[in-house]
Amino acid sequence: MDVVFLNGEYLPSEQAHLSVDDRGFLFGDGVYEVTPVYGGEPFRLDRHMARLRRGLRGLGIDYDVTGMKGIHREILSRNELKDEEMAVVYFQVTRGAAPRTHHFPPSDTAPTVYAYARRFARREAGEWNRGSSAITIPDSRWARTDIKTLQLLPSVLAQETARRREANDAIFVRDGIAVEGAHSNLFFVRDGVLLTHPASNQILPGITREAILELAGEAGIPVEERPLPSEELPEVSEVFLTGSTTEVRPVVRIDGRPVGDGRPGPVTRTLHGRFLDRIAEECGVALQTVA
Repeated sequence: MDVVFLNGEYLPSEQAHLSVDDRGFLFGDGVYEVTPVYGGEPFRLDRHMARLRRGLRGLGIDYDVTGMKGIHREILSRNELKDEEMAVVYFQVTRGAAPRTHHFPPSDTAPTVYAYARRFARREAGEWNRGSSAITIPDSRWARTDIKTLQLLPSVLAQETARRREANDAIFVRDGIAVEGAHSNLFFVRDGVLLTHPASNQILPGITREAILELAGEAGIPVEERPLPSEELPEVSEVFLTGSTTEVRPVVRIDGRPVGDGRPGPVTRTLHGRFLDRIAEECGVALQTVA
């Protein structure tokens, strides 16, 4: 039986109920985080808390995130997930329940806080080595994608389009620039240089993205944070996506065309291996590497 957290209580998921007046339900008025957990240890939870805090501040929602760490620990324990190789904790805060108005409700409206924890199956080495496919799609999202809001319909539609085209992922293109994946950050390798879109209002500042930039610096891999025109995609030798559950995912085909030689490249492999090593250092869990 799944146990969830809702507004200060831990209870079976089937007993958790939200008001139909909740602004998350009516407007998507809220923010969320998904934290990967390895062997019961959340990976870089402090960074997730900081990003949630920035999102709450950006939306003007008054919620103190300091209790978030304790909620993560307790919900993992109650769902008996502390010994799992990998799990995820989903944590969501909305502006709360109030009569529907487009302006904010009264300042004393209590936010709605919801969390759950579930097992997560990591990608196996064989699947990782085969690589993934992606399509490019116009970016129809709002101009503040740096805030991790509940308003994910453009990403849902993009991912469904990818599925119907028998691809694994979608890459958003805005004004001719490949910015990020539908639910991940985007990296390229060209002439030995690691490229990614600069942190701005056009991308979500990913926790895994941050780790990869750190690891690239430690490995001596040159890095440029700059916009990459989508017309340059045929010229890159490697592409990979990063995210809390994506980890490091090589993309070997885009819009039906191979990337490089159609296999995960050396920079992707190096950074993936170093990322797993960093998880082992910080969480104490040795994870399966790739061939």
